[in-house]
Amino acid sequence: MSTTLQRFKETLGLRVFGWLKIPLLASVRPSVVELSETRCVVRIPLRRRTRNHLGSMYFGALAIGADCAGGLLAMDQIKRSGGKVSLVFKSFQATFLKRPEADVYFICDDGPAIRDQVRRALDSEARITEPMAIQAAVRLADGTFDPVADFTLELSLKRKG
Repeated sequence: MSTTLQRFKETLGLRVFGWLKIPLLASVRPSVVELSETRCVVRIPLRRRTRNHLGSMYFGALAIGADCAGGLLAMDQIKRSGGKVSLVFKSFQATFLKRPEADVYFICDDGPAIRDQVRRALDSEARITEPMAIQAAVRLADGTFDPVADFTLELSLKRKG
């Protein structure tokens, strides 16, 4: 399957999940840029619904993006494991570095750590909670990313049943 078609299917799946389960997520129109075993990149466009009174991305939209990138990577790892695991975020910390005045990309490179956390959750009756890091960045004209915020979310997993 082509990469473009795969990204379209992942984006459609994310948006349908939002429409059905978390309407606020759907309202920011996230797009999956990359999803692999190790990394997830989600883009949220800067538009009227995601902009604040200063013309930059509203911090609530930034929080949704961080939740989306981390949650999508965790859900993908759970799906790959074949097990049944419930997922929640226990805490959320943010450091805002500069005003994001363009589309924002949310990058989570914690796939291997999340895979290990899923495995430990499946092997235990206990809830397993670990921090995950997400960086928000805008894309510069040369294609590089300029960080605008750093997030730490505590991912909490528990085997179902």
